[in-house]
Amino acid sequence: MWTEEKLENLLTTPSQGLIEDIKKIKGDIFILGAGGKMGPTLAILAKNACNAAGIDKRIFAVSRFSNKDVVSRLEACGVDIIASDLMEEGALESIPDAENIIFMAGKKFGTNGNECETWSMNASLPTLVCRRFKKSNIVVFSTGNIYPQVPITSGGCTEDVKPAPIGEYCMSSLARERIFEFAARKYESKVLFYRLNYAIDLRYGVLYDIASKILADKPVNLETPNFNCVWQGYANEIAIRSLLRVDSPAQILNVTGPETISVRYAAEQLGKYLGKTPVFEGEEGSKAYISNAAKCFEWFGYPSVTLNQMIRWQAEWILDGGRTLNLPTHFEERKGNY
Repeated sequence: MWTEEKLENLLTTPSQGLIEDIKKIKGDIFILGAGGKMGPTLAILAKNACNAAGIDKRIFAVSRFSNKDVVSRLEACGVDIIASDLMEEGALESIPDAENIIFMAGKKFGTNGNECETWSMNASLPTLVCRRFKKSNIVVFSTGNIYPQVPITSGGCTEDVKPAPIGEYCMSSLARERIFEFAARKYESKVLFYRLNYAIDLRYGVLYDIASKILADKPVNLETPNFNCVWQGYANEIAIRSLLRVDSPAQILNVTGPETISVRYAAEQLGKYLGKTPVFEGEEGSKAYISNAAKCFEWFGYPSVTLNQMIRWQAEWILDGGRTLNLPTHFEERKGNY
């Protein structure tokens, strides 16, 4: 039987690799934009790793924190809270000097029709952060969707592939990278771009989106034929451990699972566990947003949670009445309208 506590424990239990690496990270860790989908579990994972390593390192979670339950959960785990709207004048100056930053602040959902806010969050705020924290080590959350769509037989885009963003969300995400890239050159800030393709948390994610359509008797569209995804616990761990890989000029790291997953396969497997036969629509395309994370696996090893585990857990979570964050990924979007 799945519960929130069981899921949270799975997402926030550190691996031995993380426990060893967090000992090597000098100074405290500040997570800017920690109130989103991944931030709370990332902050708790980092604190749990410090506790397991027996070190006294403070983990600061910085966000507006409109959800007070999240604040209570973080504080109960020993995470330091800084409630701040980073877009407000003077907000960054009120934050202590930070040796290590994981920059998660940004906007994706609701981009279409609210482009100005998207650009402000994704491009303007990074400029202010770069100036305020010139000497910090910074892991910058980004997206694999700044790459071009590539043939599903290609093995996916490596970090050497030139970005070709479609739509204003992806363009503004590349702008965020370019601003931090400039800071790495001008100020010699040490930076790593963390290009993620679809974390799986069970409360949201590509698998949740597909399962929801199956349960609602809605057709699963195959025009985007394949996708990448990865267990969120692993994705969070890599973000923390990547603080040891920052550099000037900036490093780039694709973060996702090892499979190029067929939408049809995922739907059929989910349908089997949910007891419903999926209905499909659209002609299967030949290209998709696919990333190659071989570099990540070389540095940090493979995820411990497999694709088939995630599929089974996703179905069980829904059947057990697990809640949703109501944040669809729009993974099937091909024209950049998020």
